Amino acid sequence: MTELRIRTAHASDRDLLAQWAITMAMETEQRHLDRATVRAGIAAGIADPAKARYFIAMDEAVVAGGETIAAPVGTLMLTHEWSDWRNGDWWWIQSVYVTPTHRRRGVFAALYRHVEALARATPGVVGLRLYVEHGNVDAQRTYAALGMDDAGYAVCEAEFER
Repeated sequence: MTELRIRTAHASDRDLLAQWAITMAMETEQRHLDRATVRAGIAAGIADPAKARYFIAMDEAVVAGGETIAAPVGTLMLTHEWSDWRNGDWWWIQSVYVTPTHRRRGVFAALYRHVEALARATPGVVGLRLYVEHGNVDAQRTYAALGMDDAGYAVCEAEFER
């Protein structure tokens, strides 16, 4: 018997979250990320909730003898954006990753429902947003099934060299 539990990430999760971020970037965008930069970025986010909040889905299995074994199987990061139009914060879901063996098993839905409940309980939060690659049809279907709609925006960026 297994059950998903969502927990807040800790500093000791940095390397796992960095590996998942690097893997996700390669899977979704064929993009190589610098490990040291990602590790530093995740450490900074975990240390300062004003920058980011990370959540980890734990698959808890009860084995013979009643012992519970928990394994991390997915994550997402939250950031926020002020909206003057709505006089409140949008929470952005980013850095979503689910281990291949746990995909299509409700891990993202559990993470989403967890942060949705937090958002609804937090005064001033006006909703949840995320961006998804145009070609990632499976993810788009998942998000739609959870009640998310295409907001009608394209994301544009100007990335600066550092």
